[in-house]
Amino acid sequence: MAQYYNRYTQFSINGQAQTVPFVTIPSKTTDKKVIYKLGKSRMDKYSEEYYSSPYFGWLIMAANPQYGGMEWNIPDGRILIIPYPLVASLQDYKQAVENHFFFYGR
Repeated sequence: MAQYYNRYTQFSINGQAQTVPFVTIPSKTTDKKVIYKLGKSRMDKYSEEYYSSPYFGWLIMAANPQYGGMEWNIPDGRILIIPYPLVASLQDYKQAVENHFFFYGR
C-alpha cells in the first residue's frame, strides 16, 4: 500500500490553518487515462486501483482542472487523466504549490 501523504501540513503556519490553493499538475507521458462512468466511477476507487491507496483522489482532480476540483462536475463518458506514477505526481504537486507560494505568497 502507498504511504499516506498529508498535503495539509504545508498549509499550517504557526498552528493556524491556511486556505489550500487549487493548483494543477502538468501532464506526463506516463499518465494513465480512464473513461468516467457517472454513478459508477469514484476518485477513491481510481486512487486505489492505480496507487494502491484510496487517499489520492484529490491528486487525480488536480490533474483534471476543467472540473474545478469537484468530482460531481465530471460528465458521463469523459476521459480523466490519472497522474502516474504516484511519487513523481506528488513531486509535481509539491512544485505547483511552491510556485503558487512564490507568485502569490502564503
